[in-house]
Amino acid sequence: MNISNLFKIAFRALNNNKLRCFLTMLGIIIGVASVITMLAIGQGSKRSIKKQISEMGSNMIMIHPGNMERGGVRQSADDMQTLKLDDYTAICDETEYVAAVSPSVQSSGQFINGANNYPSSLYGISQGYLEIRKISIDEGEMFTDRDIQSAAKVCLIGKTVADNLFPDGESPVGKIIRFNKIPFTIIGTLVPKGYNSMGMDQDDLVLAPYTTVQKRVLAITYLQGIFCSALSEELTEQAIDEISILLRRNHKLTAHEEDDFEIRSQQELSSMLTSTSDMMTLLLACVAGISLLVGGIGIMNIMYVSVTERTKEIGLRMSIGARGIDILSQFLLEAILISVTGGIIGVLTGVGASISVHAFFKWPIFIEPMSVVLSFAVCTLTGIFFGWYPARKAANLDPIEALRYE
Repeated sequence: MNISNLFKIAFRALNNNKLRCFLTMLGIIIGVASVITMLAIGQGSKRSIKKQISEMGSNMIMIHPGNMERGGVRQSADDMQTLKLDDYTAICDETEYVAAVSPSVQSSGQFINGANNYPSSLYGISQGYLEIRKISIDEGEMFTDRDIQSAAKVCLIGKTVADNLFPDGESPVGKIIRFNKIPFTIIGTLVPKGYNSMGMDQDDLVLAPYTTVQKRVLAITYLQGIFCSALSEELTEQAIDEISILLRRNHKLTAHEEDDFEIRSQQELSSMLTSTSDMMTLLLACVAGISLLVGGIGIMNIMYVSVTERTKEIGLRMSIGARGIDILSQFLLEAILISVTGGIIGVLTGVGASISVHAFFKWPIFIEPMSVVLSFAVCTLTGIFFGWYPARKAANLDPIEALRYE
């Protein structure tokens, strides 16, 4: 029996039981659509996380005072004053893999402009901070080295602070705001960045010279942190090792003493969030894959019913010369057609569902072409795997017994 006749017989058999055929396909359709949609959401989340971390500075390195035991008492990182301006200067002058450095001191409080006020954070930094955090100036200009040396009372504000202190939409540049009774002249505004992957508003900040915050706000001489950026993301580990050796030398730590500082990089955060995203994607894909298994069992069940219903037809075919391989091919082809048709509808449904999720819920999605190909391949193999046994049973029927079947 040639291929075209097999297809004609298979299509005729499926056409005679349209509703049953569609209900059999439903498990495959739901399984394929679910796998594609879940993987699209998972991949979209993963790419969104990587993009936001990249916007924050994928090669950023953060140095903070670390926990340390002194006199038998474990000191909190907040109480440690181990980072000095000498450390900042040494990193600037003596490192090979560091591209930009900025000291960091911070204070939180109420910013006031006339009758408007807003609670936010004042960050004391240097010019390198903008490069490290991938921040751009929208209007105005950055403070200068002279402003740092003189501890000038100037600042740049983020969009959230600007919208709350200047709700009428006027330009804040040149205006004076107060922080803890200290007047600051706004010399620039920052380009909006929105919320990051952890839900933090990146526009809710005010930047000022670190010397201003140290002397006029906090009255301290030490640093609360140092921000750096490696020459590239690939050189982050070398930069961390270089900084660690330099700080241990500056702090006169012996080989047996633990670090009195802590170094973190964005790679750690990226790795953690990516692994969490991958785990959730895999879990969702496995749950969706169960539908494919259920769909495959449905195909086997229906093919068994079909073989039983058409036992006389099989006997008649065999009696006029049809071989076992022809009967097997016919029923296997029917199972594959059910599976492949369900797969095609499932792919279209999955793509449509993914686009709908993005349109209605604004979730990031990315439809991986490989997930579509893989889902389609799996549903085809499902049809072959679960259709093989019923087809083989049909092929092994005894023609005489089949003709006698009632």
